[in-house]
Amino acid sequence: MHAPLKFTNHRIEEYALKVTYRPEDDTGKIIYNLSLIESPDLEFALSIMKEAHKRGITISDRLLVAGPGEQVGGYTVPDGRHAICTMCSITLDALLLQRGIPESPIGGGIVEVDGRVAQRFTSLILYRDTTLDPLEVLISQEATSILDVMNHGKGNILANIRECHMEAEHLLGAVLDELTGIGFSGILDVGAPNVPLLGVPVSPQYVGVAMVGGTNAMAAFGETGRPVVTRALKGLIDIREMGYLDDY
Repeated sequence: MHAPLKFTNHRIEEYALKVTYRPEDDTGKIIYNLSLIESPDLEFALSIMKEAHKRGITISDRLLVAGPGEQVGGYTVPDGRHAICTMCSITLDALLLQRGIPESPIGGGIVEVDGRVAQRFTSLILYRDTTLDPLEVLISQEATSILDVMNHGKGNILANIRECHMEAEHLLGAVLDELTGIGFSGILDVGAPNVPLLGVPVSPQYVGVAMVGGTNAMAAFGETGRPVVTRALKGLIDIREMGYLDDY
């Protein structure tokens, strides 16, 4: 019997409820993305990731690198390839829920950046309307210019947006400050109640929160013409299995 279609918003809800990550203790499980690259490209890919993190277009400096024959979440890395696992930005949604902040993921898309400042979403795929990860779709369409943003401060990056109830606005600010203080980066903007954020409308009595996509660094790597296959929302992984960019 075939499994029923599952829209991305439902996948996000399921994963978010299984996250046990405690940033203050650096323990528990997070949601991760997995990218496959050719093994000879590993050093170059890591250099791109480090620069992307320095420019503020990643959400974390945590990663796991697995070589040929090694396993990640039951997946065996094929010969001639390396897997790079990064934190998925949907982990933020799980952390907000853990702290009692009512929130709802809206969608993922392309954000125009000018002067290193996010201007607006130029495209958006709603999670409730797709069974595919929006950022995977946009990467396949070659819709990004992340290297231009990294080098010149102008271009298109991957991002997503969620909305949180305005009654939790004070708590939201405290949580985001806390997460930023312990290395959780990539918050693009936080809106005001009942006001569109980066051109995206929010529900009445809600505020929008936009964040960079967790696959930006590997999408930038792909812009160089080197082969890469990225799977967002790949699954859950223990944070203790992941190292830091500075380790490489």
